[in-house]
Amino acid sequence: MQKIISYPISVIYYLCFGLCLAIFHPIQWICLNLFGYQAHKKSVDYLNFCLLKCTNLVGTTYTVKGVDGIPKGAPIIFVANHQSMYDIVAMIWYFRRFHCKFVSKKELGSGIPSVSFNLRHGGSVLIDRKDPKQAIPVIKGLSEYIEKNTRSAVIFPEGTRSKTGVPKEFAQSGLKILCKYAPSAYVVPVSINNSWKMVRYGMFPVGLGNHITLTAHQPMAVKDYKFEELMEITEKTVKEGINEYK
Repeated sequence: MQKIISYPISVIYYLCFGLCLAIFHPIQWICLNLFGYQAHKKSVDYLNFCLLKCTNLVGTTYTVKGVDGIPKGAPIIFVANHQSMYDIVAMIWYFRRFHCKFVSKKELGSGIPSVSFNLRHGGSVLIDRKDPKQAIPVIKGLSEYIEKNTRSAVIFPEGTRSKTGVPKEFAQSGLKILCKYAPSAYVVPVSINNSWKMVRYGMFPVGLGNHITLTAHQPMAVKDYKFEELMEITEKTVKEGINEYK
């Protein structure tokens, strides 16, 4: 029954969602080219605020915990499970003070209004998942960028989203590179719940009435841990915070 009800609501939702992407694409271009990074960053923040408001049309609500415990004035490496594109929208807005930059697949770098522009010009990096060697210098560059500019990187070590909320095994290589070349950073495990339910039927129709939670766990200074220990604690912490995994 929910799926049937969702069809007409989803049409309205995607019209609003697509309109936001179309409107903010030229806004981003103007902000970046005329006013620079800070103006562009603000435009991306408010784009994602509007996208979150669009999800309210389908009954989505949000709870975010632990943001106040994240260190300020230091590079941050957010390590999160991945359930849908709505993970990214929520993190950009709710963690906006940390200037989140993403490790994304190269396919997202073209063809999507606003989204592709921000990935190409906002400090995020694009990797070819079929060419692991290409990813190494790209992620190294992101590490050096957040270290120099005191910003944050977001990595989803599962590599691809979980369609059921149950996390996949975490890959180590991306986080290892980030930690190596951003030695003053803090790793912040993030557990995301229920965003997969937004796309439980695929992209259309949208799942209704979901409560998405993001929990930022205890930060860990990279310099205080051996990488193997840091990786183990991070993966365990993220997974223990996922409701579908318990």
